[in-house]
Formats: sequence, structure tokens, C-alpha cells
Amino acid sequence: MATLEEIVITYVSAWAETDEGVRRALLKTCWADEGIYSDPTGEAVGREALLHHIAGFLKQSNGYRILCTSGADEHHSRIRFTWALVDSEGRRVSDGIDFGEVGPDGRLTRITGFFGPPPTLPASWPADLTLSSEQANGKRG
Repeated sequence: MATLEEIVITYVSAWAETDEGVRRALLKTCWADEGIYSDPTGEAVGREALLHHIAGFLKQSNGYRILCTSGADEHHSRIRFTWALVDSEGRRVSDGIDFGEVGPDGRLTRITGFFGPPPTLPASWPADLTLSSEQANGKRG
């Protein structure tokens, strides 16, 4: 069975692979047959659907690439890792985080991706249940 690091690297490699046959082989290694992928742009159920979702991303990406910006963290078969979308010259365009699940065979069964940073705290949320970035950095309002 592949390590979590190998699975995540293979998965991210699939997002850069323009050859459909090679991309299919990469996904067969790291993605469960009925795995579920979702992000703000859509959902893909099954390996073939993810194969085509990635093809759509590559077609519209104008040479942009997804690169890992963290290692993969795991507990109770759940994972997370961060990534950045970079343009053809390597400039960071946006950031994201993926949360996922790993099946008994070590392949990914689910990835849920989020784009950009988390939203800021709404002012309407109770002050005793929040910590603003200013408070976290030791600044007082």
C-alpha cells in the first residue's frame, strides 16, 4: 500500500497531467472507483467523472498549475493539505485547502476543496466565542 505522501503526490500530479491515459493511470493508483470530489465549481462522483473534471480544469487553466504548499496531515482516515494555483510563470494566483478521506485500500474516497482563505469573522458573532486576528497577534482594539 502506498504512503499518504505518495497518494497525495500522485493525486496532485493528476491535476497537471494533460495526457488522458496517463492521468487515468495516476487516478487509478490514488482514487477509489466511486470516490467523490467536490469544490466550489462542481462535484464529480467516480474516477471517470474526476478524470473529466480535471480535463475541464486543464482546458480552462491557461497553463496554470496546482502546487502543494503543505504536507498531508492525517487522523482517523481523514486528511488535509494546502495548495496554491500558480500561473504559467509561477506566480501565486490563489490558495486552497483540501480535506479528504482515505479508504481501507489507501486510495482517496473523498476530497472536498475550498478556494481562498476562510471568511473573516462577522461582527455579529458573539465576542466571547471569537478571537480576531488582532487579538490573536496580541493587539488590543
